[in-house]
Amino acid sequence: MLAIAILAWGQAGVAINEQNMKFERGVKPDPIKVKPPVDNTIPIDTSTVYFALIDSAQQCIKLEQWQQAEHFLLEAIRSEPSNPSNSLLLSNIATMQRQQGRLNEALRNYSMAIDITPNAVTLLHNRAAVYILLDSIARAQADYERIMMIDESDVESRYTHGMLALNMGDAKTAQKDFNDILRINPNSGMAKQGQGYLHKHAGEYDKAAQCFSEVINVKPSATLLANRADCYLATKRLNDASLDIANALELDPDDPYIYILRAKLNKLRYNRNDMERDIKLAIAHGLDAAEARAMIGE
Repeated sequence: MLAIAILAWGQAGVAINEQNMKFERGVKPDPIKVKPPVDNTIPIDTSTVYFALIDSAQQCIKLEQWQQAEHFLLEAIRSEPSNPSNSLLLSNIATMQRQQGRLNEALRNYSMAIDITPNAVTLLHNRAAVYILLDSIARAQADYERIMMIDESDVESRYTHGMLALNMGDAKTAQKDFNDILRINPNSGMAKQGQGYLHKHAGEYDKAAQCFSEVINVKPSATLLANRADCYLATKRLNDASLDIANALELDPDDPYIYILRAKLNKLRYNRNDMERDIKLAIAHGLDAAEARAMIGE
């Protein structure tokens, strides 16, 4: 028997587009990422057809030949339909389908994998992320709640559950989730970040900016800088907003949201030409034109 790795997760893992999470304007969390399994090795007999097919799939994965890899993994499952390791193979297939934007197929395969291993937290995380992309928020919430029942210490499920609740206007549930994170880890930056979004949602921009600052001082990100810049714009701290926007663009020049923030800044500074330039840049980076103008009140 030999333990082998099935999927090169560094190649197949993909980040969910945070714009697709449909968080309300100004509530823009970090993107959810595909979570690799805790143990991505399985013991198998190297003399079997099952092994040969998995080995062929692994070679295709290394070459990023996703469809061929999927074919070999499906053939492996068909060769031994009762093999408990099929849960991992189905998870690999789902992740590759997700990479290709085949979300409904990915959802089906994650679900079949969960049927085999119903308490696999990683699978539940990944299925919930697909539900979010498909705008099935209630089902995503149900998966996160299931994770919390299986593993009370899983703070990522509580954070995303809270952010989804906040997006739906349920600040009470979000507050509970973020407080629970603090109970599990009193020094959690994730909880502090969530509290920042709560304050921002409530229009408490100074408090929100302070929360974001505490996290930024430890681990800066374009998302946090953009959200703090939005708070600074709301309180007319334009120079501070300008600095955060510039730093955010250095970290992520492809995020249309940041160009919208700069357009808002230029509008407040009565720089109409620069505002129009930034609206065009936001559109060029994927934002709908009507939405872009609505976000800055045009």
